[in-house]
Amino acid sequence: MVLLSDYPPLTLLLLSLPLLLLFLLSHLRRKISTSNRRLPPGPAGWPIFGNMFQLGEMPHRTLTNMRDSYGPVVWLRIGAMNTMAILSANAATVFFKNHDHAFADRTITETMRAHNYHKSSLALAPYGSYWRLMRRLVTVDMLVLKRINATATVRRRCVNDMLRWISEESTKSEKGVHVARFVFLMTFNLFGNLMLSRDVFDPDSESGSEFFTAMMGLMEWTGHANVTDLFPWLRWLDPQGLRGKMERDMGKALEIASKFVKERLEEKRENKTRDFLDVLLDFQKSESQETLNISDKDLNIFILEIFLAGSETTSSTIEWALTELLINRESMQKVKAELSSVVGAREMEESDIDNLPYLQGVVKEALRLHPPIPLLVPRKAMKDTEFMGYFIPKDTQVFVNTWAIGRDPDVWDEPLVFKPERFFDCKSDYKGHDYELIPFGAGRRMCAGVPLAHRILHLVLGSLLHRFDWELDSSVTRSTIDMRDNLGVTMRKLEPLLAVPKLTGS
Repeated sequence: MVLLSDYPPLTLLLLSLPLLLLFLLSHLRRKISTSNRRLPPGPAGWPIFGNMFQLGEMPHRTLTNMRDSYGPVVWLRIGAMNTMAILSANAATVFFKNHDHAFADRTITETMRAHNYHKSSLALAPYGSYWRLMRRLVTVDMLVLKRINATATVRRRCVNDMLRWISEESTKSEKGVHVARFVFLMTFNLFGNLMLSRDVFDPDSESGSEFFTAMMGLMEWTGHANVTDLFPWLRWLDPQGLRGKMERDMGKALEIASKFVKERLEEKRENKTRDFLDVLLDFQKSESQETLNISDKDLNIFILEIFLAGSETTSSTIEWALTELLINRESMQKVKAELSSVVGAREMEESDIDNLPYLQGVVKEALRLHPPIPLLVPRKAMKDTEFMGYFIPKDTQVFVNTWAIGRDPDVWDEPLVFKPERFFDCKSDYKGHDYELIPFGAGRRMCAGVPLAHRILHLVLGSLLHRFDWELDSSVTRSTIDMRDNLGVTMRKLEPLLAVPKLTGS
């Protein structure tokens, strides 16, 4: 791994100068070629650096504040990268309805290039034959209703484990439990069971602990801002060492995933529910391989993606939902009363979800105000495109700011207020067709796991609320609780939620 500290400043300057000059010449040519074309409005930027210093640590908030000055579509230059930000439900509607195909590619960060992860990942793969094949596999063969229903007992067991962990932890600390941590560990094991029919986090298992540690590393390095994403000519230097760290942890995670697959293949599995690995292996041997090969490495990367995509988003959403309920006690009382009426003394099951409209409203409202990925996974223009009267050059990065869209005053009444009841009259859903509520994206590249996420979010939150009565620690009040967010892989609470659980009825 090459670090900036390995070179004296003068050597660095001499090495970088030719690349910098090439960039400036290329930028000048692009500027001349687009000078007569109408770009969206946006703030003036610095030479070379563009607007990167104006976005701050919370770019979703900064961009939202730009809407009043520049309108629903804002143009930025972040380092060497042309960027368009979409900040309203109306602009998102035009984008996904009329221009989805033109922006079907992804912006790839440097860390995601480690071990060519981006080429095998469903979320990041170039728009083309491999992506279409994998998308079809997930939506048609893997996450269909029949298969999701067949694994309901697996999810119930993993949620019961989480409830037991929380109950045991509550006896050790009067300050409350770290809710998101237990949800994260539960989802890690849940996806391990859905994919590989095994718990993958077990303190007594060396390989399980190593896999968990490696995956945590992937999430950490992915969440760091990387200067090489803004100035591509610095890639070979890896000045922050992020690519090197990602290569190390990605390699370890792939090695362990490969070992898990091998162990799973050696098991005798008579009369057991088919897991996602069964589906992948059948697909790997199918006729589809005649035209496009799905390698073992592709398969292992797909396994990693399931964990990366599901664990963080689930735990952050549940943490925000419970936080909002704790500071909106009337909503807490209503959702618990609904659970008591519909579920009664038994455990909540996934079959109850359709009969719990207030719980559904709580989940939607949490996703509206606190989308797990506030700028979604950035899109990229595949060609020069006319969008809402503006010229958008090829390779422009696109941020769809779902955080801003969820607060769009043209769509939402009292947009800053947590009000689950709004969804009784408003039929907006997050399935990708209502562009005012798109926490999972929309169009061709929207999250393929929404049907499963829908089940998991409601089962986990409903079970937490039905099993326990939750309170804030006595030192925290509705007015003093820290509601700031922290943007990494997902948008988490800056200060993790510590909440005090007591068994319902005790």
